[in-house]
Amino acid sequence: MYKEHKVFKEPDNKNIKIWRYLDFTKLVSLLDRKALFFARADKFSDPFEGSYSKANIQLRPTVYKGMTQVAFYEMQERIKYVSKNSTKFTCINCWNINEYESAAMWKLYLKSDEGVAIQSTFRRLTESFNSYSEMDIYIGEVQYIDYETEWMPEGNVFYPFLYKRKSFEHEHELRAIIQKLPINKDDKINLAQETFDIGLNIPVNLDTLIEKIYLSPASAAWFTDAVRSVVDKYALNKEIVQSSLTEGSVY
Repeated sequence: MYKEHKVFKEPDNKNIKIWRYLDFTKLVSLLDRKALFFARADKFSDPFEGSYSKANIQLRPTVYKGMTQVAFYEMQERIKYVSKNSTKFTCINCWNINEYESAAMWKLYLKSDEGVAIQSTFRRLTESFNSYSEMDIYIGEVQYIDYETEWMPEGNVFYPFLYKRKSFEHEHELRAIIQKLPINKDDKINLAQETFDIGLNIPVNLDTLIEKIYLSPASAAWFTDAVRSVVDKYALNKEIVQSSLTEGSVY
């Protein structure tokens, strides 16, 4: 179930539109499973996923200047150890925050013209998890900083997953995050242990989640029919919209 958390920044407008760009096979999987896939964080392509900024390393002696040298060293090692292993017990589902569909996102996330964009809202996403109670789901906006010069907040294992480098700012990303600490048979936490495989599917109410389904800009007529057919098969009464990016110029 969705749960608020102090380190997660929610959009000011809870009804702001969010988008998830999918190829056709992933759309079918979403409808068939009635679940959103949360990928394990270390499976993402960004090598900085789950890490702190270089500025954090440089500024810690000043930020924690009241600590003894031994305590400071132990803290540094603990942060490093947790940060390196946290990607193994963190799973993430990503959305693009935008009032309009994005040409850049279509190109970035689809390898062909056979794709769709699920258009939802922040509120719809949070409410779509209402029937799921196994684990808490936290949702918030990603903050973009200069990893060379800007300090990333510390003191919570979620922070490194809510900050990314400035070069990703075009994504305007909203993240739904699940963490499950690896606990061994002795009820002790073992951070080197994996708690997920490549990720996990979390059940959602599709009718609540999906507001509209957009077809990719250059999709063919047969693809439109295929999407309508599969949506009808799963009795999902949602509007299917051709991308506005296909509209011709007006002079």
